[in-house]
Amino acid sequence: MDGSNHSRVSEFLLLGISESPGQQRVLFWVFLSMYLVTVVGNMLIILAIGSDSRLHTPMYFFLANLSLTDLFFVTNTIPKMLVNLQSQNKAISYAGCLTQLYFLVSLVTLDNLILATMAYDRYVAICQPLHYVTVMSPGLCVSLLALCWALSVLYGLTLTLLMTRVTFCGSRKIHYIFCEMYVLLRLACSDTQVIHTVLIATGAFIFLTPFGFMITSYVRIVRAILQIPSASSKYKAFSPCASHLAVVSLFYGTLCMVYLQPLHTYSMKDSVATVMYAVVTPMMNPFIYSLRNKDMHGALGRLLPEKGFHRWI
Repeated sequence: MDGSNHSRVSEFLLLGISESPGQQRVLFWVFLSMYLVTVVGNMLIILAIGSDSRLHTPMYFFLANLSLTDLFFVTNTIPKMLVNLQSQNKAISYAGCLTQLYFLVSLVTLDNLILATMAYDRYVAICQPLHYVTVMSPGLCVSLLALCWALSVLYGLTLTLLMTRVTFCGSRKIHYIFCEMYVLLRLACSDTQVIHTVLIATGAFIFLTPFGFMITSYVRIVRAILQIPSASSKYKAFSPCASHLAVVSLFYGTLCMVYLQPLHTYSMKDSVATVMYAVVTPMMNPFIYSLRNKDMHGALGRLLPEKGFHRWI
């Protein structure tokens, strides 16, 4: 078979984490439950922020967009995975696989950039409180979000186009739950050194640069908070930051486990880590941001019947 035929792959087989029928049934219900919790939780965050004028601030504007990104993120992967767990036909077309990969890369990048923007918002709010309203103007917030989207779309498009130049041969079986960059590169029979180098270099820039910015922001935030004389005022100032730090830690912890390593070391443990950032992180974000936030408590309480809300939290 020549190289041109290698590149014309018609489909891949998404075999998932397990091929055991019994385990697949369990995984179906586990992932379905997680998907429903993620959708409901993030929808509640978006509706609560949209319906409460007191939450029409830059911090909650970015939080609503983070929840929207997480909704798109899980919907890109989990429904197809659920169908595969219930079906004998586990095929995904070549175009469908690259489409899934494009949205996966773009939305992970968007999550990352929105988290960095939220760190900047907290930095201005705590370190420059007198200038917060003028600095974090609606126009700037929209511009920052537009920049996040533009960079994410461009990055996802770049890596997806590079993947179209990769040729495949031999097995089309993907022992995984969705089309992920490293998994596809393991199936390639062409030289992947260039795309792997680009993946590491651009990934380090587009992920570690915002991460470094967040660390710098929080160093300055902590310094500013330590100068506040009142303990209660310190807690009030740092409370919104604690939720953001928890989400950042969960996101970057799992992401670094997967991507900051050579391709040949990628293994099943990294598949578990990818499930963590692709499924668990979007599910946990609404809980992290709502359980410690009195403003969100109030907004959710007004949005939901009181008894139902307290049962949910």
